[in-house]
Amino acid sequence: MTYCLNKNSPISQTQSRLLQLLDKVLPCVTRPLVLKWSTTQDTLTEISEWLESHPREVVILACRNFEGMTEDLHEYLVACIKNIFGDMLCPRGEVPTLRQLWARGQQVIVSYEEASVVSRHAELWPGIPYWWGDQVKAQELIRYLERMKSCGRPGGLFVAGINLTENLAYVLGHPSESLQKMTLPSLPCLRAWVREQCPGPGARCTNVIAGDFIGADSFVGDVVGLNAKLLHR
Repeated sequence: MTYCLNKNSPISQTQSRLLQLLDKVLPCVTRPLVLKWSTTQDTLTEISEWLESHPREVVILACRNFEGMTEDLHEYLVACIKNIFGDMLCPRGEVPTLRQLWARGQQVIVSYEEASVVSRHAELWPGIPYWWGDQVKAQELIRYLERMKSCGRPGGLFVAGINLTENLAYVLGHPSESLQKMTLPSLPCLRAWVREQCPGPGARCTNVIAGDFIGADSFVGDVVGLNAKLLHR
Protein backbone atom coordinates (compact mmCIF):
# COMPACT_ATOMS: atom_id res chain seq x y z
CA MET A 1 0.00 0.00 0.00
CA THR A 2 1.54 3.31 -1.10
CA TYR A 3 1.38 5.71 1.86
CA CYS A 4 1.30 9.53 1.49
CA LEU A 5 3.61 9.69 -1.55
CA ASN A 6 3.86 12.97 -3.46
CA LYS A 7 6.33 14.71 -5.75
CA ASN A 8 8.14 16.23 -2.74
CA SER A 9 8.75 12.86 -1.07
CA PRO A 10 12.47 12.00 -0.74
CA ILE A 11 13.90 8.88 -2.36
CA SER A 12 13.94 5.93 0.05
CA GLN A 13 17.32 4.98 1.53
CA THR A 14 16.66 1.41 0.37
CA GLN A 15 16.95 2.48 -3.28
CA SER A 16 20.16 2.32 -5.30
CA ARG A 17 23.00 4.75 -4.58
CA LEU A 18 22.77 6.07 -8.14
CA LEU A 19 19.10 6.96 -7.72
CA GLN A 20 19.80 8.64 -4.38
CA LEU A 21 22.63 10.63 -5.98
CA LEU A 22 20.41 11.73 -8.86
CA ASP A 23 17.78 12.76 -6.32
CA LYS A 24 20.29 15.07 -4.65
CA VAL A 25 21.50 16.56 -7.93
CA LEU A 26 18.27 16.61 -9.97
CA PRO A 27 15.30 16.23 -7.60
CA CYS A 28 13.09 18.12 -10.05
CA VAL A 29 13.60 15.24 -12.50
CA THR A 30 13.82 12.14 -10.32
CA ARG A 31 10.89 12.75 -7.96
CA PRO A 32 8.21 13.32 -10.63
CA LEU A 33 9.49 10.20 -12.40
CA VAL A 34 9.28 8.11 -9.23
CA LEU A 35 5.78 9.41 -8.56
CA LYS A 36 4.72 8.61 -12.13
CA TRP A 37 5.96 5.04 -11.80
CA SER A 38 4.31 4.47 -8.41
CA THR A 39 0.89 2.86 -8.42
CA THR A 40 -1.86 4.85 -6.71
CA GLN A 41 -3.78 2.62 -4.28
CA ASP A 42 -7.47 2.75 -3.47
CA THR A 43 -8.24 4.24 -0.12
CA LEU A 44 -9.17 1.99 2.79
CA THR A 45 -12.68 3.40 2.75
CA GLU A 46 -13.16 2.55 -0.92
CA ILE A 47 -11.99 -1.01 -0.25
CA SER A 48 -14.42 -1.32 2.66
CA GLU A 49 -17.33 -0.06 0.57
CA TRP A 50 -16.46 -2.51 -2.20
CA LEU A 51 -16.33 -5.41 0.27
CA GLU A 52 -19.74 -4.49 1.66
CA SER A 53 -21.23 -4.94 -1.78
CA HIS A 54 -19.21 -8.15 -2.40
CA PRO A 55 -19.70 -10.17 0.82
CA ARG A 56 -18.03 -13.35 -0.47
CA GLU A 57 -14.79 -11.62 -1.47
CA VAL A 58 -11.71 -11.63 0.78
CA VAL A 59 -8.76 -9.25 0.51
CA ILE A 60 -5.28 -9.27 2.01
CA LEU A 61 -3.92 -5.82 2.88
CA ALA A 62 -0.12 -5.97 2.81
CA CYS A 63 1.34 -3.09 4.85
CA ARG A 64 5.09 -2.73 4.41
CA ASN A 65 7.91 -0.27 3.72
CA PHE A 66 7.50 1.72 6.93
CA GLU A 67 10.65 3.79 6.60
CA GLY A 68 10.27 6.99 8.65
CA MET A 69 7.12 5.79 10.45
CA THR A 70 7.03 6.65 14.15
CA GLU A 71 5.21 4.59 16.78
CA ASP A 72 2.45 7.20 16.88
CA LEU A 73 1.96 6.94 13.12
CA HIS A 74 1.85 3.15 13.33
CA GLU A 75 -0.84 3.35 15.99
CA TYR A 76 -2.78 5.90 13.96
CA LEU A 77 -2.67 3.70 10.86
CA VAL A 78 -3.78 0.61 12.81
CA ALA A 79 -6.59 2.61 14.44
CA CYS A 80 -7.78 3.69 10.99
CA ILE A 81 -7.74 0.09 9.77
CA LYS A 82 -9.73 -1.09 12.81
CA ASN A 83 -12.22 1.76 12.57
CA ILE A 84 -12.87 1.33 8.85
CA PHE A 85 -13.06 -2.46 8.64
CA GLY A 86 -14.31 -3.38 12.13
CA ASP A 87 -15.79 -6.89 12.23
CA MET A 88 -14.54 -7.58 8.69
CA LEU A 89 -11.05 -8.09 10.12
CA CYS A 90 -9.88 -11.67 10.59
CA PRO A 91 -7.72 -11.93 13.74
CA ARG A 92 -4.47 -13.83 13.41
CA GLY A 93 -4.35 -17.52 14.18
CA GLU A 94 -4.60 -20.63 12.05
CA VAL A 95 -5.09 -19.86 8.38
CA PRO A 96 -8.87 -20.01 7.87
CA THR A 97 -10.75 -21.55 4.96
CA LEU A 98 -13.02 -19.45 2.79
CA ARG A 99 -16.06 -21.18 4.30
CA GLN A 100 -14.89 -20.21 7.80
CA LEU A 101 -14.40 -16.60 6.75
CA TRP A 102 -17.82 -16.46 5.11
CA ALA A 103 -19.48 -17.94 8.21
CA ARG A 104 -17.86 -15.29 10.42
CA GLY A 105 -18.45 -12.39 8.06
CA GLN A 106 -14.70 -11.75 7.91
CA GLN A 107 -13.25 -10.40 4.66
CA VAL A 108 -9.93 -8.73 5.50
CA ILE A 109 -6.56 -10.18 6.50
CA VAL A 110 -4.00 -7.49 7.35
CA SER A 111 -0.36 -8.43 6.81
CA TYR A 112 1.80 -5.95 8.77
CA GLU A 113 5.58 -6.00 8.48
CA GLU A 114 6.42 -4.49 11.86
CA ALA A 115 6.66 -7.20 14.54
CA SER A 116 6.41 -4.87 17.54
CA VAL A 117 3.12 -3.45 16.25
CA VAL A 118 1.73 -6.89 15.37
CA SER A 119 2.37 -8.08 18.93
CA ARG A 120 0.08 -5.33 20.27
CA HIS A 121 -2.86 -5.94 17.94
CA ALA A 122 -4.63 -9.28 17.48
CA GLU A 123 -6.14 -8.00 14.22
CA LEU A 124 -2.71 -7.92 12.52
CA TRP A 125 -0.91 -10.87 10.95
CA PRO A 126 2.89 -11.05 10.63
CA GLY A 127 4.23 -10.05 7.24
CA ILE A 128 3.15 -12.63 4.66
CA PRO A 129 6.11 -13.82 2.53
CA TYR A 130 5.97 -12.29 -0.94
CA TRP A 131 7.93 -13.73 -3.85
CA TRP A 132 8.90 -10.49 -5.57
CA GLY A 133 11.13 -11.08 -8.57
CA ASP A 134 12.19 -7.44 -9.10
CA GLN A 135 12.38 -8.00 -12.87
CA VAL A 136 11.56 -5.89 -15.91
CA LYS A 137 10.99 -8.83 -18.29
CA ALA A 138 8.27 -11.45 -17.88
CA GLN A 139 10.51 -14.40 -18.75
CA GLU A 140 13.06 -13.40 -16.11
CA LEU A 141 10.26 -13.07 -13.55
CA ILE A 142 8.91 -16.52 -14.41
CA ARG A 143 12.39 -18.03 -14.01
CA TYR A 144 12.60 -16.43 -10.56
CA LEU A 145 9.20 -17.81 -9.53
CA GLU A 146 10.08 -21.31 -10.73
CA ARG A 147 13.34 -21.14 -8.80
CA MET A 148 11.43 -20.18 -5.65
CA LYS A 149 9.00 -23.06 -6.18
CA SER A 150 11.91 -25.48 -6.46
CA CYS A 151 13.05 -24.41 -2.96
CA GLY A 152 9.68 -25.38 -1.44
CA ARG A 153 6.77 -23.25 -0.29
CA PRO A 154 6.72 -21.40 3.06
CA GLY A 155 4.35 -22.57 5.76
CA GLY A 156 0.98 -20.79 5.90
CA LEU A 157 0.04 -17.96 3.59
CA PHE A 158 2.49 -16.72 0.96
CA VAL A 159 2.22 -14.72 -2.24
CA ALA A 160 3.67 -15.40 -5.67
CA GLY A 161 3.89 -11.99 -7.31
CA ILE A 162 3.62 -11.66 -11.08
CA ASN A 163 4.44 -7.96 -10.70
CA LEU A 164 6.98 -6.55 -13.12
CA THR A 165 9.27 -3.97 -11.54
CA GLU A 166 10.86 -1.06 -13.34
CA ASN A 167 14.53 -0.39 -12.58
CA LEU A 168 16.39 2.89 -12.85
CA ALA A 169 17.80 2.11 -16.30
CA TYR A 170 14.34 1.34 -17.66
CA VAL A 171 12.74 4.46 -16.17
CA LEU A 172 15.48 6.75 -17.51
CA GLY A 173 15.27 5.06 -20.90
CA HIS A 174 11.46 5.32 -21.06
CA PRO A 175 10.59 8.64 -19.34
CA SER A 176 7.24 8.94 -21.10
CA GLU A 177 6.04 5.45 -20.17
CA SER A 178 4.49 4.09 -16.99
CA LEU A 179 4.35 0.86 -15.03
CA GLN A 180 1.06 0.08 -16.74
CA LYS A 181 2.49 0.51 -20.24
CA MET A 182 5.39 -1.73 -19.29
CA THR A 183 3.17 -4.43 -17.78
CA LEU A 184 0.20 -4.80 -20.15
CA PRO A 185 2.10 -6.31 -23.13
CA SER A 186 3.51 -9.01 -20.79
CA LEU A 187 0.19 -10.08 -19.25
CA PRO A 188 -0.54 -12.89 -21.76
CA CYS A 189 2.81 -14.52 -20.96
CA LEU A 190 2.29 -14.15 -17.20
CA ARG A 191 -1.29 -15.44 -17.44
CA ALA A 192 -0.04 -18.55 -19.22
CA TRP A 193 2.26 -19.23 -16.24
CA VAL A 194 -0.64 -18.69 -13.83
CA ARG A 195 -2.81 -21.27 -15.61
CA GLU A 196 -0.07 -23.87 -15.23
CA GLN A 197 0.02 -23.58 -11.43
CA CYS A 198 -1.49 -25.99 -8.92
CA PRO A 199 -3.08 -24.90 -5.63
CA GLY A 200 -2.83 -26.97 -2.48
CA PRO A 201 -0.35 -27.93 0.26
CA GLY A 202 2.27 -29.56 -1.99
CA ALA A 203 5.87 -28.34 -1.91
CA ARG A 204 5.64 -26.83 -5.41
CA CYS A 205 2.07 -25.55 -5.08
CA THR A 206 1.11 -21.87 -5.11
CA ASN A 207 -1.05 -20.17 -2.50
CA VAL A 208 -1.91 -16.52 -3.27
CA ILE A 209 -1.06 -15.04 -6.70
CA ALA A 210 -0.91 -11.25 -6.99
CA GLY A 211 -0.37 -8.93 -9.93
CA ASP A 212 -0.78 -5.38 -11.20
CA PHE A 213 -3.54 -4.14 -13.55
CA ILE A 214 -5.41 -7.42 -13.24
CA GLY A 215 -8.65 -5.84 -14.43
CA ALA A 216 -7.19 -5.51 -17.90
CA ASP A 217 -7.59 -9.21 -18.79
CA SER A 218 -8.86 -12.56 -17.45
CA PHE A 219 -6.33 -12.85 -14.60
CA VAL A 220 -9.01 -13.19 -11.90
CA GLY A 221 -10.80 -15.94 -13.80
CA ASP A 222 -7.52 -17.76 -14.38
CA VAL A 223 -6.68 -17.73 -10.67
CA VAL A 224 -10.16 -18.80 -9.57
CA GLY A 225 -10.09 -21.53 -12.20
CA LEU A 226 -7.04 -23.11 -10.55
CA ASN A 227 -9.29 -24.29 -7.72
CA ALA A 228 -11.02 -26.66 -10.16
CA LYS A 229 -7.80 -28.68 -10.17
CA LEU A 230 -8.41 -29.51 -6.51
CA LEU A 231 -11.78 -31.05 -7.37
CA HIS A 232 -10.19 -33.58 -9.72
CA ARG A 233 -7.69 -34.97 -7.22
